[in-house]
Amino acid sequence: MRTLVKNGRHPYYGGMFVLSLGGSIVAPDSIDTGFISQFRELIFSYLESRPSERMILVIGGGAPARSYQQACRTLDRNATEDALDWIGIMATRLNAELVRHALSPRCVDPVVIDPEGPIAFTGQILAAAGWKPGFSTDFDAVYLAERFGADTVVNLSNVDRVYSADPKIDPDAKPLTRIRWADFQKIVGHTWKAGTNVPFDPIATKKSADIGLRVIAAGGRDLKNLSAILNGRSFSGTTIGPD
Repeated sequence: MRTLVKNGRHPYYGGMFVLSLGGSIVAPDSIDTGFISQFRELIFSYLESRPSERMILVIGGGAPARSYQQACRTLDRNATEDALDWIGIMATRLNAELVRHALSPRCVDPVVIDPEGPIAFTGQILAAAGWKPGFSTDFDAVYLAERFGADTVVNLSNVDRVYSADPKIDPDAKPLTRIRWADFQKIVGHTWKAGTNVPFDPIATKKSADIGLRVIAAGGRDLKNLSAILNGRSFSGTTIGPD
């Protein structure tokens, strides 16, 4: 199932892309250096002829985050959700630092860990990581999109599109090309829990709906599909938006 960007319009505003790159793509079990190299080649090729365009990459925690969180649950049965969230946040920062170096010299500024604070953005690419407990890096991507004037976040994960229900549980779940925020909120709920694996986190969902943001959810490992999204061509995935 594919979606065509209306009128050939690129899914970004003002020469700015915000990509939320799931940790499950960067580190599904261990660090996938082969994928990161191919991702770098695609991004550099895209930006080569577009010197005025900029890109923000927000990196998730992936398997390292969940492994350490589970270890913490085992070793400390009294560990709070905030404590588990902080462990996940540290994993996102480690992954983001690696990606920042992989994308050098186009990504030269420090990894953003506080989207409210001062941000140096002198290169073409800016890497960002987890901020604070209470939500995932999806929320950070939404926050940075709002701050830098982007109207779309491209959410890349190990899920190729949004389904009407969890396909692992409901055999009748159907893939969706488009869905409104109100309907999507019903699928993901309203509460965030550390380590939750959903197409887009519920706190980020609410903020996206509040500011009228659009999110494209697509499989992160399909680089040809990502190229189609970046270039405003027909792509496979789900568009989540206000209408």
